[in-house]
Amino acid sequence: MHSSAIPYCRTQFLAGGKCHPTFRPTHRPTTTFSRLRMSVQENAPSLAVVGVSGAVGQEFLSVLADRNFPYRSIKMLASKRSAGKRLTFEDKEYIIEELTEDSFQGVDIALFSAGGSISKRFGPIAVHSGSIVVDNSSAFRMDDNVPLVIPEVNPSSMAHIKLGTGKGALIANPNCSTIICLMAATPLHQRAKVVRMVVSTYQAASGAGAAAMEELELQTREVLEGKSPTCNIFKQQYAFNLFSHNAPVMGNGYNEEEMKLVKETRKIWNDKDVKVTATCIRVPVMRAHAEAVNLQFKNPLDEDTAREILSQAPGVVVIDDRASNRFPTPLEVSNKDDVAVGRIRQDVSQEGNLGLDIFVCGDQIRKGAALNAVQIAEMLL
Repeated sequence: MHSSAIPYCRTQFLAGGKCHPTFRPTHRPTTTFSRLRMSVQENAPSLAVVGVSGAVGQEFLSVLADRNFPYRSIKMLASKRSAGKRLTFEDKEYIIEELTEDSFQGVDIALFSAGGSISKRFGPIAVHSGSIVVDNSSAFRMDDNVPLVIPEVNPSSMAHIKLGTGKGALIANPNCSTIICLMAATPLHQRAKVVRMVVSTYQAASGAGAAAMEELELQTREVLEGKSPTCNIFKQQYAFNLFSHNAPVMGNGYNEEEMKLVKETRKIWNDKDVKVTATCIRVPVMRAHAEAVNLQFKNPLDEDTAREILSQAPGVVVIDDRASNRFPTPLEVSNKDDVAVGRIRQDVSQEGNLGLDIFVCGDQIRKGAALNAVQIAEMLL
């Protein structure tokens, strides 16, 4: 493969323009090709993927193909540095285009994952051009005029946005840790009303992008070989270590990642009174976040009822085998769409079945980013 060609990678991350062995090959069997090419339809929306050369951008393509998302055309957009490179998607070669103010003419849906500064600059431009933007950055999440959406949780918040009207709009994708948490907490909240939630996260390298994943792999080799670890992405050793999330610490002592969980939960649940506190930690896991969640309810909810509720919740799978000590793990949910929940148990510090503890794992790149965004786009069809 030519060095300038970026392969379409399904299951891991983009690293130096090469696919890891577990990636879906660029050239697929004819049967797969025939199924996937059915997604190209004349009366379907035109798409643009902004930040296509990044880890989430690549996962956008994976999810679009896996879900047979219909489109009539698709633009591959990235920075000037990536412009001109070749990319193969669904057996068709594309040239990555530089993102400019003219990129969104004729684009119906634009999936953004290129960072907050790019979103702030080009998101409104895309909307002015008539595009519906699904933005994966934090740029617009707390804007009162922009819906913050998890399709399984609050789909009605974007009901006023319609495709085909020629009118652009912004829709924000929540932070990955918020999505993973609320996929499990919301069904319980809907039954018994959460009044307080305490979240402790164990966040993988994938949350900091492909470069952090590469550095964790490099550091692991270096430490095992007795070498000093390379610390370019984080300021301290990541391999065989854990530390407070690298987001900036604010005046109240919380870091930005923790406050995202607080503020986004209140907005998504439309409940300014719910009490949320969080501690976010980086752990040396390659992909997929884990979260320990303590819930305090207004109304009683026993663990057996909670387990039944969660087993019926869309996008959630229960892994809760006490006898075998088998519960969700990041490895088990990596490259999976569903969020896994287990360790479902009554909080013994609270009386009257007013508290539960649960443990949640979800793929940060997939449901925590790309899948959620594509599901939002599907709701527009």
